[in-house]
Amino acid sequence: MKPGKHKDMVVVILAGGTGSRLKEKTRQIPKALIRIGNEPILIHIMRHFAYFGLTRFIVATGYRAEAFEEAMASFLRQESWKVTLVDTGPSTHSGGRLRRLAPWVNGDTFMMTWCDGLADLNIRSLLEFHHQHGRLATLTAVHPPSPFGYLDLDRDRVVRFCEKRHVRETWINGAFFVLEPEVLDYIENDDTPWEEGVLERLARKGDLMAFRHQGFWHNMDTVSDHSALAELWQSDRAPWKIWE
Repeated sequence: MKPGKHKDMVVVILAGGTGSRLKEKTRQIPKALIRIGNEPILIHIMRHFAYFGLTRFIVATGYRAEAFEEAMASFLRQESWKVTLVDTGPSTHSGGRLRRLAPWVNGDTFMMTWCDGLADLNIRSLLEFHHQHGRLATLTAVHPPSPFGYLDLDRDRVVRFCEKRHVRETWINGAFFVLEPEVLDYIENDDTPWEEGVLERLARKGDLMAFRHQGFWHNMDTVSDHSALAELWQSDRAPWKIWE
């Protein structure tokens, strides 16, 4: 698959939540607009997709929806992306937010992700995987980052003390979905949650597949997560910065 083959595919980014675990920072601005370096995390995510030729974005806002247009205007003037901001309400559940975006998805295969996850994911490979299996939905499975260092032991002797690493025995949902439009039929109303309400039903029907991403993934769920990502960026060691 050549870069740009899917350039007309819509990328949905859900950015309407309150970011309650980051309340020290989200009292004033939505989580998606918290900066890593000089740019909001939302722009980092968009740059990742744009690197693979996907530049049509639908951003589902909600909490402090009015902040998005002004905050992002200067960044978007520098890019030839097509970005639509849709206020999906402050209390709508994740599945309900996607349901409200049905007119913009327009009956085609589309991608979706959250506004707080960064990865060095090869989106081209993810799309190839989705089209090969022919099911309705693909999620990206990732290893959760461990908050702790670990001990390398030889029986009871400590061989070395190592910095924190990904937990290789465990897979979690890292978002970065590829979805067929029929998925929208699984969303009943604004109160439908995405994972418990939609993904579980798709899984029971055998229509949910997992693309295993072995590389870097880290979400920004807490203040310490933000600090870790900001440190990687400022030290020029950000694995998700694949666009340069």
